Amino acid sequence: MSRHKTPLRYPGGKQKLSPFIVEILVANDLLGGQYAEPYAGGAGVAMDLLLGGHIERIHLNDSCVGVYSFWKSVRDNPETLCRKISRASLNVEEWRRQKAIIAQPECHDELEIGFSLFFLNRVNRSGIVSGGLIGGLDQTGNWKMDARFNRNELINRVEAIAKNGKKIFLRNWDAERFLLDYVPKLPARSLIYCDPPYFNKADRLYLNHYTTSDHERIAKIIQRSVKHHWIVSYDGVQEILALYGKRRSFLYNLQYNAASAYKGTEAFFFSDKLCIPSDSTVAFISEALQQAA
Repeated sequence: MSRHKTPLRYPGGKQKLSPFIVEILVANDLLGGQYAEPYAGGAGVAMDLLLGGHIERIHLNDSCVGVYSFWKSVRDNPETLCRKISRASLNVEEWRRQKAIIAQPECHDELEIGFSLFFLNRVNRSGIVSGGLIGGLDQTGNWKMDARFNRNELINRVEAIAKNGKKIFLRNWDAERFLLDYVPKLPARSLIYCDPPYFNKADRLYLNHYTTSDHERIAKIIQRSVKHHWIVSYDGVQEILALYGKRRSFLYNLQYNAASAYKGTEAFFFSDKLCIPSDSTVAFISEALQQAA
């Protein structure tokens, strides 16, 4: 059985952080509480916490209709979704058909949109939905489009998550609205993990990305309006470091392999009252994410 719990591959996926997040839950008396991600994406940490029994409920939000439709299909229509995974044609013609669906979601139903997002996420390089096909259009590369499409394993992941469907709450809102209107209604024993789109190269990695003013606005909202314990992760560029300059933080170097290999710096920021378990935090996260890259 794969160590991964989420069926989605995602640029900057953070599931390797799960053991550290569990330590934070313990240190802050949040075990058995609730957990929210305003930028759910692949929801690797959320699914690891939920399936591991560390959290009672998870609250996932994503402004991308494809991501939202996928998670809603996992929760509400897993049998049909798994059937589509089992029967999917892995050829260039199908790839083009799925690209057309995700390009015009208003013309398709929720299940079609969700499966399209999933299909492209699994067959495109680095899981980038708007990216190129693994192996290229002529399928002559060292890896072919089926390299990340292990049907049985992916079906197992969907089924495991669906069994916990009553503990999963979903929204397709802008993150700002989610933070201002939804998060304040969560119980006090909740942890909010914000992993916004990267400041640099975001247009290459995500269907929805931010402008500089968007990053500035969301930083103000998180720091001024979110009263629960929170964690924020970002690419560690000077613009972002300045926005969170008054918060506890650390930086570390990391090599990414999204579409093409490049080196970057990641940053983590913590709410003022959050108890961070130990002085080994920086080394632990750096090593975990280096393995995940």
